[in-house]
Amino acid sequence: MTHSSFIQILWKCLFLFLPCTVLAQERPSLGHWIAEDQSGIMDFTIREDTLELIVPEGLTLWYKDRLTGDYEISYHICMVMNGGKHDRLSDMNCFWAANDPKHPGKLLARSTWRNGVFRNYNTLNLFYVGYGGNDNATTRFRRYYGQFYDVDETRIKPLIKEYTDPAHLLKPNQWYQIQIRVQDNCTTFLVDGEELFRLPLEAGAGDGHFGLRLLQNHVRFTNFRIEHLN
Repeated sequence: MTHSSFIQILWKCLFLFLPCTVLAQERPSLGHWIAEDQSGIMDFTIREDTLELIVPEGLTLWYKDRLTGDYEISYHICMVMNGGKHDRLSDMNCFWAANDPKHPGKLLARSTWRNGVFRNYNTLNLFYVGYGGNDNATTRFRRYYGQFYDVDETRIKPLIKEYTDPAHLLKPNQWYQIQIRVQDNCTTFLVDGEELFRLPLEAGAGDGHFGLRLLQNHVRFTNFRIEHLN
């Protein structure tokens, strides 16, 4: 199977997996997600309403619609640890409000070049949470400034806040509810109802794309939902 054929099959499966979104009150179309897969061989299955992903290297699943205004993204996710080859308790990550400063309004223009390679995301403007990163040693919130790529590495993704205590690191086979909000010129990130991160925003800074970001792990992902906030 060619890589392009694999991505087309993935789109169709994700179409079945996500029957609707609240944001636009529309039925989704094929290709509502774009996969940037460093390995080219990630494995996936659909079990009832749950997407299961086995990720050998870096992977970003971009939600194709660009989000604007005040909104909330929510989903449930679980790190599978059953002794499999890629069952690694690390990197339950995500991007949001992602934009490419070299291609305004066209995040996917360099999708093939990024190809799931983590360093290549330094070219984007976005917010990033690395939950249980560094082999489940840290949970970090960063803001990326892609305009500094190849100019000043220290300014690309400053650390805003970090947790290292066990209560804010990953537990095997546990389901987490993630909520990301952009509202009233502020963005927040919540896990199981607990607000972990908050950052004031300048007007329009929350507009952009959401991406599920994974690295060398095995996850289950379900109940993805986007809605406007009044």
